[in-house]
Amino acid sequence: MSFNRRDFLKNSMMGAAAVAAVGSQMSLTSCTAPQPKETTATNDESVPLNLSFQEGIVEADSLNAKLDYMEELGIVGFEPWGGGLAGRVNEIQDALKGRNIKVSAICAGFKGFQLSTDPKVFKEFMDTYKEILAAAGQLGSVGVIMVPAFNNQVPARPHTLETRAWVVDQLKELGDFALQNNTAVILEPLNRQEAFFLRQVGDAASICRDVDSKGVTCMGDFWHMTFEENSDYGALMSGGDHLSHVHVASRKRRSMPGEDGDADNYIEGFKALKQMNYPGYVSFECGSQGDKAVTIPAAVKLLREQWDQA
Repeated sequence: MSFNRRDFLKNSMMGAAAVAAVGSQMSLTSCTAPQPKETTATNDESVPLNLSFQEGIVEADSLNAKLDYMEELGIVGFEPWGGGLAGRVNEIQDALKGRNIKVSAICAGFKGFQLSTDPKVFKEFMDTYKEILAAAGQLGSVGVIMVPAFNNQVPARPHTLETRAWVVDQLKELGDFALQNNTAVILEPLNRQEAFFLRQVGDAASICRDVDSKGVTCMGDFWHMTFEENSDYGALMSGGDHLSHVHVASRKRRSMPGEDGDADNYIEGFKALKQMNYPGYVSFECGSQGDKAVTIPAAVKLLREQWDQA
């Protein structure tokens, strides 16, 4: 076949004109067609900000004194340490009677660790973690926070697909035990300076999905998310229905929200929680650079303002 350059150019120009005409029509149609309604829950007052304090946030002589102060600030969640929790169930239940405060999550407190290759250490983990799960259920807690292994905990299973598969199988047992006690396992991703096996909310959520049990959930922590996630919004949304708890702290020094100035912006994360109709708690896990009598109320005020802006 002979090649006629003049005919080729003529046909090409005609084709380009046709494409341009169609493109203009499509563009006009897309601009004028009805758009889907936005489902964003921005400024939705029906989604409450349930603030919680870990037990060490308030410095007071007694548990009742701590809870009195929390009530004054409108804090509705209490996150105790898991160590020795079984022996404190009655104390905590009595202290919470008649208050608008419930136990949120239980923060770790177990011995040993899940990824240990030492049978004795692993058994210690299983025994003490189950003991805390049982106490958490008695207290009506959403779950017990667990990190599979910190970087300094050795010897540990390698960070491989085989280890992940083992974790999924092993969590099925813990998830069943948690459900029997009306509570849940809460997997917490940490930043790489503290742990390497589990670092992002989406990773934790995918493990929850594969375990396929309501007894295994996950959480997000704004402090760790600062270093490991590209987006607070994306991170928390990736937790989906598996997300059961959230920790908050300032973004540079892990202090009270607001103590690190403009860096302490949680609005995008709060937008995600609102859109998800997140029913759980946002719990303080942090220290303070200043006088807590000043920094704690200021942090509570800041988070409520940013929740309203989300």
